[in-house]
Amino acid sequence: MKSFINVIGLGYIGLPTALMFAKSGLKVVGTDYDPDIVSTLNKGQLSFEEKNLLETFEEALKNNIQFTTEYQKTNTYIIAVPTPYMKNSKKLDPSYLISGIHSVLDNCEKGAILIIESTISPGTTDKYIRPEIKKRGLVIGEDVHLVHAPERIIPGNMIYELEYNSRTIGADNEDIGNKVKALYENFCKGEIVVTDIRSAEMSKVVENTYRDINIAFANELAKICRTDNMDVYEIIKIANMHPRVNILQPGPGVGGHCISVDPWFLVGDYPDLTNMILTARKTNDSMPQHVLGRIRDIMREHNISDISKIGLYGLAYKENVDDTRESPTLQLLERMDEHLAFGVKVFDPYIKERIVDHQFMNFEDFLNEIEILVIMVGHDHIKNNMELIKDKLILDTKNICAFEDSYKL
Repeated sequence: MKSFINVIGLGYIGLPTALMFAKSGLKVVGTDYDPDIVSTLNKGQLSFEEKNLLETFEEALKNNIQFTTEYQKTNTYIIAVPTPYMKNSKKLDPSYLISGIHSVLDNCEKGAILIIESTISPGTTDKYIRPEIKKRGLVIGEDVHLVHAPERIIPGNMIYELEYNSRTIGADNEDIGNKVKALYENFCKGEIVVTDIRSAEMSKVVENTYRDINIAFANELAKICRTDNMDVYEIIKIANMHPRVNILQPGPGVGGHCISVDPWFLVGDYPDLTNMILTARKTNDSMPQHVLGRIRDIMREHNISDISKIGLYGLAYKENVDDTRESPTLQLLERMDEHLAFGVKVFDPYIKERIVDHQFMNFEDFLNEIEILVIMVGHDHIKNNMELIKDKLILDTKNICAFEDSYKL
């Protein structure tokens, strides 16, 4: 296999993957349809923040990684384009993936390997990708080879997990699977398993669905304990002392492009068989509404009627990242808009551009305008600034605040 990789899609998955390959010494060209992203990268600047990404970027630049809007003629492609779900049917929207595949087929060498890293629902390759290739008169296994290698990384720790997490390689042909395995071994120190494509598709979705269900159990416990004035965190701590119990922590909702999305693929494809998965999704999606109810309770208790005195801390979907995809805070703001509750203040130290109304860019200015602080994200920033918030009414949805009079979920 030639050491010339064209990575398609330079977002949260494609860019770190491209950089890791380049850092390892392979020739890499990154392609993205967005000229602004390409321009930013070509200026030597990152398009998003991520722990240790800058150092990896600098190493990749030393190894002459290139960025362009053009697809390349080569024999190895890694496709990391968005794979959203359709809100109504809950099924995968394969349009970005199909478009990317066609652009690759317009340029690739005979016998090229197409590695799909995007998370896809089980059967996507058979339902959508193979038919598109066959329409062009190409023979899979001769003219092109298909591989699915789903990523398993989390924003905030991407570089470490790219290097040390295990990986799954799904291929039609074991020899091709082993070639791709050898490719990833240039930087991946974790175990790499070679299997068939359908198993690779299903395993990634199952992993995230498992996590979603476990989070939903913790969130449901929080609701139960709230109705009877019990401390859910104390109960979880005690229960977790049992050697075979490991309950997760509740929170204000589930965000990001994996855990909050992938279970819907199974619900959409297997609606009669996914009752528990659907219930878990509904439970987690209901948490922003639960937070809204807690805010209402605190306002009533303290005779606060002005919604503009509420401040939401955190716009990202998790701590210490600038990724707002499916963010619980954005979901909460949507619920408030539905009830014509406008004017709530918002601050996130990681979000450098204004993306919502009444968003503050300075933390102390934000605090000066509010009476109730709702901690939606447990950034290190707020953990290091507890002294500044001690005089506020605090709703701590992440259980990071040690003040005795703070409110919990």
